[in-house]
Amino acid sequence: MEQYLAGVNSLTFYAIVAVVLGFITVMCFVFLIKSYKAGVAIGMDPKVLKKTIMASATFTLLPSISILLGVIALSGTLGVPFSWLRLSVIGALQYELNVAEIAAQNIGLSGLNLSELDMGAFVTIALVMTMGILGGVFCCIFFLKKYLSKIQAKPKKTDGAGASKPGFGAHATTAMFVGLCAAYIGSYIGQVMPGGGSNYMPLFVAIVAALCMAVFEFLVQKKKMLVLENFSLAASMLIAMAAAVIVNLAI
Repeated sequence: MEQYLAGVNSLTFYAIVAVVLGFITVMCFVFLIKSYKAGVAIGMDPKVLKKTIMASATFTLLPSISILLGVIALSGTLGVPFSWLRLSVIGALQYELNVAEIAAQNIGLSGLNLSELDMGAFVTIALVMTMGILGGVFCCIFFLKKYLSKIQAKPKKTDGAGASKPGFGAHATTAMFVGLCAAYIGSYIGQVMPGGGSNYMPLFVAIVAALCMAVFEFLVQKKKMLVLENFSLAASMLIAMAAAVIVNLAI
């Protein structure tokens, strides 16, 4: 296990990932400078542009905690460099954890258990995760324009009161969200059903996070505390994780 951890956290791996992320960071600054200059060129007030940049940077900090939590969650088994890379470019915590678990099980492991992993398993898991996420990239290259034309199309039908009915975009987003929730919650419920084991923690954490998110949504929608909208996801994750730690210590 120590040899495996030394390999996935080697200085060489850190250097490779640092070069990739360094390139992306430079690219972001290039686009930032070009966008700022373009805004000035069309007559926008430089003070307004600077204020917008500072506000965007400020409101990005707390939501990014959820990404940091994802890196921490993956780094214990897949190492810091690879986890850092996967969640800093086009990865997402929900995808990464699920695919890594599926890949591990399909090569004969019980899951992402550190005691069972070796470099061969790591290479397979990393390859599956990377190749899987590329599907989104190719879909964007070849199909995004047509997809956006449907998503952004104005609804043509109206209800009896003359209001526009939801278009394809609204239905597609709702369907994807419901499917995602059903897949996760279904798997958590399966773990507490007869024959599925007695692991109540994932379902407990999901319920706590959902309740926290509901409270934030109430405050944002009903109480107009719009500043909380940018922090609700990260805060719900932190509260749910803290609840899991407290319950584990209690039992």
